Amino acid sequence: MFEGMYVEKVLTQKYIRPYPQQPQETAGYNIGSQAIYRYSLKDSDYPTIIIPDFIYNNAGGVISPGHYELALSDSMDFLILLQSKNPIAIIPVIKIEEDATEKERLNNKKVKKELKKEKKLRADTNKKRAKVGMPADEPDIYMEATLEYVPKGEYYLIKYQKGTIKAWGAFKG
Repeated sequence: MFEGMYVEKVLTQKYIRPYPQQPQETAGYNIGSQAIYRYSLKDSDYPTIIIPDFIYNNAGGVISPGHYELALSDSMDFLILLQSKNPIAIIPVIKIEEDATEKERLNNKKVKKELKKEKKLRADTNKKRAKVGMPADEPDIYMEATLEYVPKGEYYLIKYQKGTIKAWGAFKG
């Protein structure tokens, strides 16, 4: 009797649907496409990477699932996996690329003038923001980090990109 009464009340209500609408989608976002994964957090200098499963090594160590930051060492020889600013793992870099066309673009006189104007405008805006107590407006730098498992070689491939620098690292898991 309770079920019949419940269904009757639900169906007579105007704004309650007993079944979800079709098709069911999650707000139109693909995982990894939101700004947090492309531009990271404001207080972070590194791209964010998601590790969905436990990663084990032969020595018994484990990296648990979660959100991590990925940093490139100053010598560009290693990728450093960070959790709460603490290094968790060091991954050797197997390939690195730097976009040479961006350097050429920045040496162009017209682009230099535009950047100088933009820098002055941003400085003026930041002065006004500081008077009100707002944080300074900083330009966004494109950052991305991904992790994928390559079954053929049985290793993990990490792709890192920050600005014009791209790096790939690999490790067995």
